[in-house]
Amino acid sequence: MTQVWNGDDVVAVTAVKTGPCYIARIKSSEGKDKYNAVQLAYGKKKEKNLKKPQLAFFKKLNLSPKHVQEFRITEELKDIKAGDEISIESFNEGDKVKVTGKSKGRGFQGVVKRHGFSGTKATHGNKDQLRMPGSIGSTGPAHVFKGMRMPGRMGNDRVSLVNLEIIKVDTENNLLYIKGAIPGHRNSLIYISAEGELKITEKKEELKSDIKDTENKETAETEEKKEEAKEDPKQEENKKEEVKEEDKKDNSKEEKTAEKAESQAK
Repeated sequence: MTQVWNGDDVVAVTAVKTGPCYIARIKSSEGKDKYNAVQLAYGKKKEKNLKKPQLAFFKKLNLSPKHVQEFRITEELKDIKAGDEISIESFNEGDKVKVTGKSKGRGFQGVVKRHGFSGTKATHGNKDQLRMPGSIGSTGPAHVFKGMRMPGRMGNDRVSLVNLEIIKVDTENNLLYIKGAIPGHRNSLIYISAEGELKITEKKEELKSDIKDTENKETAETEEKKEEAKEDPKQEENKKEEVKEEDKKDNSKEEKTAEKAESQAK
């Protein structure tokens, strides 16, 4: 969290990195999926950490996302295509948004911290009953009713906050400054939803050009390898011929030394 000046007032805000988010896949009820949905890709991940089917699928779009999330839609969207980017310009200052995320995990906690119980009085005669939950009901039913407030795991739940105001929009850095606190720890994943028109920028042509460049590089590398493979047998033949010539020279030298030795002996 940080602070932002809003006129003469200082407002506590949370800075949220909102992109770039790309449309990875579109599902339609008319196709084999039998329902309408859109998959969004966010973040970057090393290609070695992606599974081979995912790598082959995202390589077509020149993406290696860290997070992929699917959202159901009521109607099929015909104006968008795979590879398009959702722009941060869809949000404006003063908009009311809904933020959904997972709250911080607190582990196993007692009733005072988990449910806000006041505990018992710390006076004479209460012994060690300060933070105890007390009685949980009569013995007649012989079981604990569902929903009874008791100690247990706290946090790490899906939480949604509504009517949060956007104070500032930073289009250059893809940052949204949202008033107040939002669920989750730092660097956690959240979902922001609001009413209004969704602005999408087309990136498919650029992606196609990048894909063509990569394909051209791959073809050039394969051709170079083939040419090297063709040149290798020729190089081997030349080496063999050089070895033969060297052997001939060595033999001629040996013959000459032998003749000199015979002449000296005579």
